[in-house]
Amino acid sequence: MAVLIATSTTDFDPTEVAVPWKILRDAGIEVRFATDTGLAGMADGRMLHGKGFGILKNLLIAEKPARDAYAEMLQDTAFRNPMDYDDIVVEDFEGLLLPGGHSKGVIPYLESRVLQGAIVEFFARDLPVGAICHGVVAACRAIDPATEKSVLYGRKTTALLRRQERLAYQVTRFNLGRYYLTYPETVEDEVTRSLCSPDDFQQGPLPVLRDDPDNLSRGFTVRDGNYLSARWPGDVYRFATEFLSMLKG
Repeated sequence: MAVLIATSTTDFDPTEVAVPWKILRDAGIEVRFATDTGLAGMADGRMLHGKGFGILKNLLIAEKPARDAYAEMLQDTAFRNPMDYDDIVVEDFEGLLLPGGHSKGVIPYLESRVLQGAIVEFFARDLPVGAICHGVVAACRAIDPATEKSVLYGRKTTALLRRQERLAYQVTRFNLGRYYLTYPETVEDEVTRSLCSPDDFQQGPLPVLRDDPDNLSRGFTVRDGNYLSARWPGDVYRFATEFLSMLKG
């Protein structure tokens, strides 16, 4: 069984890629990667070292288990040899993961028409698709030519919340400018516009505590058929564990 993780070549969130990779790999799932250039990706360095976060460093950077998983993933042969989006053959996979990242390096990933076409095909084949944080933007921009609507139209989803995005921007803007604002429009606003009803966007409980393997209930996910979504790195363990269950189911 093989799963594809699509990422940007630069600036992807290390937690949202490395933690699902490790959970899937440790369960015996083959994990392959695709980037917009076909070159091995690099995570957003600031999420690893915290430069510019000041006193908020320990709150905003990836936690140590995620940093350790990322360091391990860097040595993985599949990660070091990704395919280009053009080379994705959907029938070679049993599932797709769309992680996030907010720094500007993720824009080619979020705007790739080639990747969006592959996402449409994964949905059309009813294969498990998981999207977290800005990865939900990649999904919502995938327009099904049969309906001329987003693949998320008619589905329930969550994504990075407006209040999360705006708060992160406000507390870092003096040091980091618009680092936390990938686009002028927030993720929640864009995703909600692609849905059948605003009520299909589910915010979940207040995102305060991050989840971990022993506290999955701290995370929040929304499942609609074979589509699973989550909001931020604080949901990642529940997200990855539920995605694994979808694959096995």
